[in-house]
Amino acid sequence: MKMTLTEMKKQVLKLIEEINPKSDLLTDDPDIANKIDVVINLIQNELARIKKIPTMEQIKVTEGQIEEMSDLLDNFYQLNLVRDIKHNIYDSTIEFLQTGTARIYYYKYPKQIIESTDADTYKFELSQDVLNIMPYGVAGDLLKSDISANYGQIYSNRYEQLKQQLDPRYHTGSIYFDSGDDNYEFL
Repeated sequence: MKMTLTEMKKQVLKLIEEINPKSDLLTDDPDIANKIDVVINLIQNELARIKKIPTMEQIKVTEGQIEEMSDLLDNFYQLNLVRDIKHNIYDSTIEFLQTGTARIYYYKYPKQIIESTDADTYKFELSQDVLNIMPYGVAGDLLKSDISANYGQIYSNRYEQLKQQLDPRYHTGSIYFDSGDDNYEFL
């Protein structure tokens, strides 16, 4: 089950001892309430560049069609692989050399958190290992301007340490047979 934005806010606010479950904003601190969504969004985007969010789209294309990846694909971050259609890639532009359906495997940014985002229904697309360290990054950013205590730096240091331990892989590998002889042997 994926974590909601409300659950993430509660984790962060508990961590920094600023939670008030009776408040609609989950905290009595107006500064924290005003910036928590923005900070969560920034941290999730940073983490999505480390532990990428893989996805695939099948798109009907025509010969000669030229597209910017960010216009063609939802929340495009980085291309992984294009299958089933001849194509050329120039930086972030793709040209399709035939008509048909392209399977495009890519990494995407998570759905962005904006002012109108419903915290109870928004679900993070990040993996569980990333969600486990995210509260430390959010806490560090929320408290970095608090000069009365060094808590922001403590949380930021812990976040940086945990980020270094993230494994960017989702699995250790796979084998793909495109064509050829069915008589193969695994050693």
